Amino acid sequence: MRVGVEVGGTFTDLVAIDGERIRIGKVPSTPAHPDEGALAAIESAGLALADVADLVHGSTVATNAILERKGAAIAVVVTHGFRDILLLQRHNRTRIYDLFYRKPTPVAGRADTFEVTERVGPDGTVVEPLDEAAALAVVERVAANPRYEAVAVCLLNAYANPIHEERVAALIRARRSDLPVTCSSEVTREFREYERASTTCLAAYVQPVIDRYLSRFSRALAARGFTGRFSVMQSNGGRLPAEGMSRNAITALFSGPAAGVIGAVRQAGRSGFADVITFDMGGTSTDVCLVSGGTPSLSAETEVDGLPIRTPVLDIVSVGAGGGSIVWVDDGGLLRVGPRSAGADPGPACYGRGGADPTVTDAHLIRGTIDPGAFLGGRMKVDPEASRRAFDAPAARLGMTLQQIADAAVRVADASIVRAIQLVSTERGRDPRDHVLVPFGGAGPLHAARVAEDLGIHTICVPPNAGVLSAYGLLAADYVQYETWTHRVPVDARAPATVRSTFAAMRESLARTFERLAIAGPLAYRSWLDMRFVGQAFEVPVALGPDELSRLTAADLLARFREAHHQVFEFGESGHDRAEIVSFRVGASASSGAIPSLAEPGGTSTSEGRAIIVDRGAETSCRLVTRSAFPVGEALSGPILVDDATATIYIPGGWSGARDPHDNLVLARTRAGEARRDG
Repeated sequence: MRVGVEVGGTFTDLVAIDGERIRIGKVPSTPAHPDEGALAAIESAGLALADVADLVHGSTVATNAILERKGAAIAVVVTHGFRDILLLQRHNRTRIYDLFYRKPTPVAGRADTFEVTERVGPDGTVVEPLDEAAALAVVERVAANPRYEAVAVCLLNAYANPIHEERVAALIRARRSDLPVTCSSEVTREFREYERASTTCLAAYVQPVIDRYLSRFSRALAARGFTGRFSVMQSNGGRLPAEGMSRNAITALFSGPAAGVIGAVRQAGRSGFADVITFDMGGTSTDVCLVSGGTPSLSAETEVDGLPIRTPVLDIVSVGAGGGSIVWVDDGGLLRVGPRSAGADPGPACYGRGGADPTVTDAHLIRGTIDPGAFLGGRMKVDPEASRRAFDAPAARLGMTLQQIADAAVRVADASIVRAIQLVSTERGRDPRDHVLVPFGGAGPLHAARVAEDLGIHTICVPPNAGVLSAYGLLAADYVQYETWTHRVPVDARAPATVRSTFAAMRESLARTFERLAIAGPLAYRSWLDMRFVGQAFEVPVALGPDELSRLTAADLLARFREAHHQVFEFGESGHDRAEIVSFRVGASASSGAIPSLAEPGGTSTSEGRAIIVDRGAETSCRLVTRSAFPVGEALSGPILVDDATATIYIPGGWSGARDPHDNLVLARTRAGEARRDG
């Protein structure tokens, strides 16, 4: 048996695969103790952990540790003269009209930052040797302070030559073997001192938290008879054995959203959809990602609470528009949705757990697009009257009826989601109309059709059991590791040979990492170059296929770069000849094995009813059917509300839906719907 358990902000989801049999589970999350929610999901599904050979876990522990400032107390060691690097940050302002703007607060203060005398040049040459006596004095001060739980070492230009970082780390470990040490050269071998320092400090900050969490969870699993393989999801779209997280905790950020993207790509790919936009609307947020050719877009950098993190992550954009997002009226009298969320505790008002704020889920109950008797397949009771009470005050303030304000709240959420999708598509030089929308999460399929209309998308692929697709994605994920190295190389006749030799060395390094983690199987590699025109401040990624490297020429490099540059900036295809490579990036993956479709076996049901809903200001009579009511290959025209085991799917008028042989529900805009929209 293989089991995926994903801890979200509101619900903890489980998917168990035993041969071709699929079992699912969904229980409320326990934010204070995420592992308890994961164990509750396992127990609710009636699983015997002794029968589980492979368990994959994703959680928000690392992200929450940063957001809530509940990480470890860390000491930071930097090169002499760089003590204020975490405070100085960059000179840009993310909110230029905010008169009270303050830079993000780093996780380590100036009093916790220590300097050592040394200097390495950007080419890796040692300009000034490490002053060992001074370094030992720093080590003694750090080791003597019982408050410190971890140390971050980030020395100038250590990405080019880590010799001094390694020596400082060795001195600390010799003095305090119990103190985890994180070196920048082990976390991110890239230039830009502030971003590298921020990443290293955040990695050290969350490392003890992740270590304690995984250790506690592993002990609880073992006590229940688990002896199988335990893996953790990473934000780069791949999993890693739990023991591998001892040096890679920073990669555990955004593991849930990343798992959802992988699950969506795998399930939609069964129906032949390779160019998709994934749309994950859960209880707390909405996460979107663009996928081309079956490969999710990758970003070299992300941020949490305004602090930059240089590590490969899936290019996911998140907005605070989930089912639990709170609906409110601002000082100007405008209706707003999020970013605050009711979360799992207390949750939306309709959950009956003490929540009093109106949320998007409450809005759907009021306007009729959620059937209170079919919530989570009827397994969870909700209170529509509590939803109405929650909306009484904002409705009165705006002079609207309950149905009007509920419908308006859903439309405001739709607008936020549309904007998020534009960020990963239009603003990346991609047309969303060329992609299929893949909605999932408990609320995604409810909003998908209207979001698709606003973007001009004509096809939607709704996976089966969409509400637990992220847990399915945990099992679909391969083992993945990335390695990046900043090494500036001008694009000239010598560049191709340098590219080939550098990538070969990086692949060998990754192969050794997989061997150390006891991950068997052939490795597949992906390679990128971060390139820019000489004189530019920032670079664009250029992907290189494995077959291209052997015959690569300088002209090929320049042409590929110009194409990538033009796609983002709309210029650069001619007239610019001086380009350079800034960084090399390689990803290695090993397959975790094939898995079946997420569909649960079941017959065809013909039972249905009708409901009156409010959608975009108009009352509509809507059919109520179950997903199994759709015969394979036969289209049914909206308006229809489809009850699935873990989500509700809304097919409005002007759309039709048909279940394909892979149990994906494929929605298509009809000609009448397109005509009404254009009119």
